[in-house]
Amino acid sequence: MIEKMKFLSITGPKADIDRVVNTYLSKYEIHLENALSELTTVQNLTPFLEINPYKEALNTANLFCEELNSFAADTVKAETAQAAAQTMDVETALDTIRRIQTDYQDLDKKRADLENQLTTADESLRVIRPFRNLNFDISSILKFRFIHFRFGRIGKEYYQKFERYIYDNLDTIFIKCDEDDQYIWGMYFVPEPESQKVKAVYSSMHFEKIYMPDSYEGTAREAFEQLAQKRSLILSDFNTVSQKRNDFLISHCQEILAARAAIARLSGNFDIRKLAACTRGKGESDIFYILCGWMTEKDAHSFQTDIKDDSKIFCIIDGEDDEHIQPETHQQPPTKLKNPKLFKPFEMYINMYGLPAYNEMDPTWFVAITYSFIFGAMFGDAGQGLLLFIGGFLLYKFKHIALAGIISCAGVFSTIFGILFGSFFGFENLFPALWLRPMNNMMTVPFIGKLNTVFIVAIGFGMGLILLCMIFNIINAWKAHDTEHIWFDTNSVAGLVFYGSATVSIALILTGHTLPGGILLFIMFGIPLILIFFKEPLTALVEKKSEIMPKEKGMFIVQGLFKMFEVLLSYFSNTLSFVRIGAFAVSHAAMMEVVLMLAGFESGHLNWIVVILGNLFVSGMEGLIVGIQVLRLEYYEMFSRFYKGTGRKFEPFRPTK
Repeated sequence: MIEKMKFLSITGPKADIDRVVNTYLSKYEIHLENALSELTTVQNLTPFLEINPYKEALNTANLFCEELNSFAADTVKAETAQAAAQTMDVETALDTIRRIQTDYQDLDKKRADLENQLTTADESLRVIRPFRNLNFDISSILKFRFIHFRFGRIGKEYYQKFERYIYDNLDTIFIKCDEDDQYIWGMYFVPEPESQKVKAVYSSMHFEKIYMPDSYEGTAREAFEQLAQKRSLILSDFNTVSQKRNDFLISHCQEILAARAAIARLSGNFDIRKLAACTRGKGESDIFYILCGWMTEKDAHSFQTDIKDDSKIFCIIDGEDDEHIQPETHQQPPTKLKNPKLFKPFEMYINMYGLPAYNEMDPTWFVAITYSFIFGAMFGDAGQGLLLFIGGFLLYKFKHIALAGIISCAGVFSTIFGILFGSFFGFENLFPALWLRPMNNMMTVPFIGKLNTVFIVAIGFGMGLILLCMIFNIINAWKAHDTEHIWFDTNSVAGLVFYGSATVSIALILTGHTLPGGILLFIMFGIPLILIFFKEPLTALVEKKSEIMPKEKGMFIVQGLFKMFEVLLSYFSNTLSFVRIGAFAVSHAAMMEVVLMLAGFESGHLNWIVVILGNLFVSGMEGLIVGIQVLRLEYYEMFSRFYKGTGRKFEPFRPTK
């Protein structure tokens, strides 16, 4: 069901808004609306503009928590519940975060400095590493004045060409230092007068220059070893400081979490100002806030009782005297679903399709019953149904997975239909079927011949559901005062009479009874089709519009004929869609028969491994397919007839507790 809503306008002195939020509103679920957008008829409204003083402290606390989660997630998880139980006032919370931040910053600054040093050392090592086998004093080379030199690397394929065809004809010396799969690292020397020509040749060979800083001392190897040793010391200091920082955060974990909870609550409360408006009272200095939003009827009355003795807060509840809320367009109530625990998991399917509008029917109970029933009929096996029920129940109970709850309910009906079909893990000889065997039970249908009974029952059941959905559509249309969908639409009274007449006629034929006379048949079939054909003009006539018939009457007739063909075709196709219920009931029994045959059931030497694996395979594969097919029936054959799903979600202001 959909909770009945009340629209509240709350006002009081501007300076008192925090007390009202913390004392009263934090105890109730209220879906706040933007006061400036809602109260369009109120003059001289201004936004409530104030900077949140808790934002910076909250961001700092969140950074601490993110840091803790990166290396001590288990500790955070263990301390969260205990920290949440602490009650910390705002000043204590802010002081806690400031104090921790001051001590943390010192450690973090040291860590950042060491990290920069480590990065610098790594970069220096990266540069010198390929040249560590060069047995020359680096500082001396860097001081050459008359000899041009370059450190760098060259691709292997180019180096081979250079060495084979060019090197011997150049006034240059290339010293190879290191190599990998792609590159040769080294340096070249060339007399200064020849430097430009030789440089051009090296460039043509894609020689990549590497800058060598003048900070290196001794040979390349000595420089490399000194840097490696220095980096090791820096890394040791870095790890020590990092550990001190981590230990510091862990030691203050509970304080951080408790302070964050308190600040988050206050920050959330303060942010209510974004949705509030301000207005002046009688005096120039009197400024009042206005908050407005939706509460459930129960919460609204409790809230009003709670504030009755508070002289600084005033509340108006709209629609108090009306049985149903008829708000302005901009005040369309949000939808809050309230269903029994048994139906609660099926709200997932409703949310997937779209929440019902406030005055629309909540189809959760309908989906819960029909989905579970149809699934059971298509997947009728007592043993597999019990497994689905137990497995789904345990997952829903301990993991709170909505789909698991749906599977559990579907498993109950699978078990029931398994008993009706006489099937237990595919075995059909353990106990007699209380109703029928899907594969074996046939019946004679006039004009068709022999047909499987479950097909006939499935179509009959589907026709009953379609009629029920039409009734739901009429109820929803009546609530919305939609004339067309009450009387003249394909799913309205006219459609109900036509399809109901068709259902009765088919039932009479199957049971061997004669059909009514021609006049009655015309009333049953002809008049509803005429009403559906002229639904637009008839709606305009009932609603007393100026223009009843369209100007292009010929086009109206042509379009109407095509629409009537589409209507009749949709009735037929929608009805036949329910054949899949019987088809899957038969296919399930057939698949289990194949499993037992492969397991050697007929020979008397049963392979239990094949039986177990076969049951698991059928349960997994066919269970998934059946689940999807049932959902398709719900959405396309049923929801499309009466349900729009245009509601907006009830999103309450919930301060962090």
